[in-house]
Amino acid sequence: MAANSGVQNPRNLDYFQLLKEAGRSTTSCGHKAIRLALLGDCATQHFVPLLRALFNREGIRTELYEGGFDAIELEARNPQSALYAFQPDVVVIMNSVQMLRDKYYQRPGVPGAFQEDTLRRFTAVWDSLCTNSRALIIQSNYVTPLERFFGNYDYQVPGSMVSIARQLNTTILEEMRTRTGIFLNDMEAIASWVGRKTWFDERLWCIGKLFCALEYLPLVANNVVEIVLANAGRAVKCVVVDLDNTLWGGVVGDDGPHGIQFGAHGDGEPFYRLQSFLKELKKRGVLLAVCSKNEHSNAISAFHENPEMVLKMEDFTVFVANWDNKAQNLRKISDGLNIGLDSIVFLDDNPFERNAVRMMLPEVIVPELPEDAADYVKVLVELNLFETASFSKEDALRSELYEQKAQLRIAESAASNFEEFLKSLETIIDVSHFVPEQLPRIVQLLQRSNQFNLTTNRYNQSQCEAMMIDTEGCLPLFARLKDRFSDHGLISIVIAWPNPAAGTLVISDWVMSCRVLKRGVEEYLMNYLVEEARRMGLGMITASYIPTAKNSMVKEFYSRFDFTMVATRRDGGNEWQLRLEEYRQRSVFIRPEEQQMYTTLG
Repeated sequence: MAANSGVQNPRNLDYFQLLKEAGRSTTSCGHKAIRLALLGDCATQHFVPLLRALFNREGIRTELYEGGFDAIELEARNPQSALYAFQPDVVVIMNSVQMLRDKYYQRPGVPGAFQEDTLRRFTAVWDSLCTNSRALIIQSNYVTPLERFFGNYDYQVPGSMVSIARQLNTTILEEMRTRTGIFLNDMEAIASWVGRKTWFDERLWCIGKLFCALEYLPLVANNVVEIVLANAGRAVKCVVVDLDNTLWGGVVGDDGPHGIQFGAHGDGEPFYRLQSFLKELKKRGVLLAVCSKNEHSNAISAFHENPEMVLKMEDFTVFVANWDNKAQNLRKISDGLNIGLDSIVFLDDNPFERNAVRMMLPEVIVPELPEDAADYVKVLVELNLFETASFSKEDALRSELYEQKAQLRIAESAASNFEEFLKSLETIIDVSHFVPEQLPRIVQLLQRSNQFNLTTNRYNQSQCEAMMIDTEGCLPLFARLKDRFSDHGLISIVIAWPNPAAGTLVISDWVMSCRVLKRGVEEYLMNYLVEEARRMGLGMITASYIPTAKNSMVKEFYSRFDFTMVATRRDGGNEWQLRLEEYRQRSVFIRPEEQQMYTTLG
């Protein structure tokens, strides 16, 4: 991610500026490319250059396909259409409430039948797209229409247009939850934020079938970009927060733990709401850390002595309070958590500190907090920093897992040597083929892993589901790990492709969570792959390493396992091969789950 590129302040997304950027951009910019198809029952030609400009800001080259006006079903339900010939990675579907209104006026029969028919058309399009492509689908919902035929009583009339639009939004979302690879572009939320009175431009609809005023098109385009990037693995993993006048009002060193402004009412309410907001982020898996210029004893006293605090000391994975410069401390936090600087959001009320971090660590996301703390949460919500493409059990337990990692460090220091430490962990592994219930976590690990990732291919859920179903042509494996301290959950993925004609097993992807490095997991999985290849009657394993800015730690991964480098890639990577007769079985202190030897699993 480019420095602070993820923070597109909606107030700075100017329609005409983006048009200029789109005109200046060239197809050669960036190292990544995405094929995006745009289907709509409204005009999309004004939307296309905005997408191009916004993706260009992220260093992504776009190849765009624009479907015909109001031809969503014609394109999606015809396997021979130009849409499928384009082979999109992403399909964006724009459904406008204005077109819904026009069809509502012409509806035959009762309104309930109109609603059911509209929903059937939505799901038929999705099913056709899923059948004929592996594209990610981004579906818009309906903005609540302006027309109210019953006034305030409108919502109480089941067949009113307002009621139908709202009910369709609900049922569309319910249908999405039963499918994979479909994500919501919440246009209703954007229109509610800016106000429907200014969102709609009826003159532009009549003249050119634009679904909203020109000034709001960039907000919708930015929404699409953020959804795509979240599916490609971009995510905020940690919020690092200052204390004085950020997490509470006042200075704890001067005012004392009971003199600071904090509480559910009065002057401390803005800080109470910020802490409550951060607490909810922690529950969904975002790590919290403190970086404060303070005496450590004063900083922690507020949490220990002020019972009104929403956040407790145990909510912070890292707590740094000293007089060092904050950029230096942020780098230590990044290194300690083993996460990239570009996955950190830093909150500080002091403009000097914010600008210093921006200058010294441009990768860190540093929102411009307002002077009034009452608007802190509002600004963070407006920036939409925490877009995600999935949520799993492992996310909710992330802070707990980092605390368990600290326990591991204590156990390691107590062991007489590293071998004894590994034995003491009593580690058990379960290696299995992809299964439906694990697909969300599999996709998440593939999308978000950067450091231990040999090729950094990003797959969506539909693509992973296809690999799971392809029992003859693909060997898609995931590994779960547990030891006497904790259940680490799903921590590694290996995807390999048997090629009987060539007598080889081709490893296309190898991803692992860095929190379980140096425990023998890599050795166990390589042993497993070699045995699988032998079972298939194959004599060789081939693999690739494709370098990125973040995966240099695995540059020599295959050389550790008797592989020979046979070619150098243009991108600076390497091609590797292993003759199975040359492989030496690795010794590990890990047992498969079916041969469980331990009873104390923590």
